[in-house]
Amino acid sequence: MLQKILAVLLSLTTFALSLSASRNKVTAPADDSDFVPVLRFVIASDTHIKTVGDKRAKRIQKILSLAYSDAEQDKAYDKLDAAVFAGDLTNKGTLAQFLGFKGAVNSVLQPQTQHLAVVAKSHDGNTLGKKSLRLYEQLSGQSTDFHTVINGFHFIGLSASKTENEHYSEYQRTWLREQLDAAVLDDPQKPIFVTHHEHVSDTVYGSFDEDGWGIGYFKDIFSEYPQIIHFSGHSHYPLNDPRSIWQGAFTAVGTGAVYYAELTVDGENCVHPAYSDVIAQCWIVEVDAQNAVRLRGFDAISGKLLCEYTLHNVADKTAREYTSAQQQAAASAPAFDKAAAITVSKNKKGTVNIELPAAKATDGTIVFLYRMTAVDGAGKTVDEQTLVNDYWLADDYEKIAFTSSAPSGSTITVTAENAYGMQSEPVQVQIP
Repeated sequence: MLQKILAVLLSLTTFALSLSASRNKVTAPADDSDFVPVLRFVIASDTHIKTVGDKRAKRIQKILSLAYSDAEQDKAYDKLDAAVFAGDLTNKGTLAQFLGFKGAVNSVLQPQTQHLAVVAKSHDGNTLGKKSLRLYEQLSGQSTDFHTVINGFHFIGLSASKTENEHYSEYQRTWLREQLDAAVLDDPQKPIFVTHHEHVSDTVYGSFDEDGWGIGYFKDIFSEYPQIIHFSGHSHYPLNDPRSIWQGAFTAVGTGAVYYAELTVDGENCVHPAYSDVIAQCWIVEVDAQNAVRLRGFDAISGKLLCEYTLHNVADKTAREYTSAQQQAAASAPAFDKAAAITVSKNKKGTVNIELPAAKATDGTIVFLYRMTAVDGAGKTVDEQTLVNDYWLADDYEKIAFTSSAPSGSTITVTAENAYGMQSEPVQVQIP
């Protein structure tokens, strides 16, 4: 009886949300590469649905619409094979929120596309606890721990444990190893796509102790399987940060978020800059016949391509292209235009407005932040500020601005910094 009631509620929710789906269409940018996929899927996380049809539900629709738009442009392979969501599907794990999530997905999902999702302990279990796992299984008709094969490629997902008071269980560790062994036995050269909600500790941006969003529960197992490409969310750290891809014993990829962006800046975590709630990030992932994997990170609100990586030979841990050391070696400091100059103007509050043209990345990644320092005529530092560059947004800044109470005669210095702390040449001016 309950199953029938849930089916009716989901059908009604899906129908209602489908009426708004046409207004959430997004066109993907033209892809002029010669990459020919044999598999394509989209993955996102941290949708945090609060109410049916809310802003995040519409962003889910945009993500799926973007992925279909991208697929339809590919004359060689026009399919979207799967849509994966890596946990925190809801904000508090209520029935209405799960209906809102699944209804948003179903309102755009096409029959060709398999929907896969994991249920997280952090938010999805807030109201119903372990019962949220059973509820989602009833709504979706799928196990919350899954192993499915699509076009010959293995997808493994781990939701929170069904055992009370355990985040993940020993049973899941045993099950995971069995599934990985089966995938390797099938074809040891193919990537294995693994998803659970949290980052693996000490891998991608957001997973370190200072960030607070990594866990080590499966790390020892993952490290035995170089074929793994692990997707995770939880931190909300932007996917187009170059630190959101990591290669070592396996490959780890951060999925960004659909709810809001978060960062660690100068050792301080839980930093939420201006416009942090303007985010709907996803990866469109493709694999070709030679097992090369192309990862393209998108802003689904605008459809803008934010970053792109191609991984070769993921099964060979000696042939890594994106280790932390390699990433840093390839990085270079941002740069201001040679003609860039700081404009200083006094305002009615007795402080000064400081404005200058934005810097540009020189290494194909991002400008992470700007630092402003004011030193008075006696050589004393009287003001220090940082400004996070909202690099997850579709539009780049043309100008940056600070407000300072530094006195007349102070020297203002502004530098731009990349994700690895490399700083630009400074731009300076003296306050009149």
